[in-house]
Amino acid sequence: MIGNSIIKLNGVDIFQQSHLVLSNVNLHVDKGDFVWLIGQTGSGKSSLLKVIYGDLGIKAGTGHACGYELSKLPGRDVPYLRRKLGIVFQDFQLLTDRSIEQNLIFVMRATGWTDKKLINERALDVLEKVGLRSKLKKMPHELSGGEQQRVVIARALLNDPEIILADEPTGNLDPETSEEIVLLLKQISQSGTAVLIATHDYHIIRTFPSRIIKCEGGKVLEDVVI
Repeated sequence: MIGNSIIKLNGVDIFQQSHLVLSNVNLHVDKGDFVWLIGQTGSGKSSLLKVIYGDLGIKAGTGHACGYELSKLPGRDVPYLRRKLGIVFQDFQLLTDRSIEQNLIFVMRATGWTDKKLINERALDVLEKVGLRSKLKKMPHELSGGEQQRVVIARALLNDPEIILADEPTGNLDPETSEEIVLLLKQISQSGTAVLIATHDYHIIRTFPSRIIKCEGGKVLEDVVI
């Protein structure tokens, strides 16, 4: 980590294949920040997130995420970077054939957890944080959309990440549930985990005013006002 910055990009060009999506990107996210990422569809929001979690490489400029240098990140280190990131998508991507507890255990085992007692304790701990401890044995289809997204946030918290990247996390939820999810993410940021949320929902941004980053015209604009 550079200073207090969890994410720091300097002069980064972001390509999808040979197409330049965003040029000369300068961006920083610090510990405990709560940041909105806005921009029209196709403006590069998802590409920017992909650079941060190691799915797209950097061809120009320098980038650091959670202590890793993105421009020199070997493929074998990508899983270790992702353990320091929690990722929340619009479509919940829960395993539908297993319980909420088994969903969490699957992720922990895949990321190196071996002690059964610690695994069970951590599953309960993260579900407690999102208010779903009582749903431990439920199957995903038995939960509402908002509850499923809370499970996804719990899953993102398993490895105690330095930052949560949320790509349209309220896209499939009604306005009231969306506010509950954003409030939960806001509380998580206040406990020291940075949160970066890509969204189209200007109502939710106005409900929870915070720092805004905008992708527009092939550029990333920091600290914009809407």
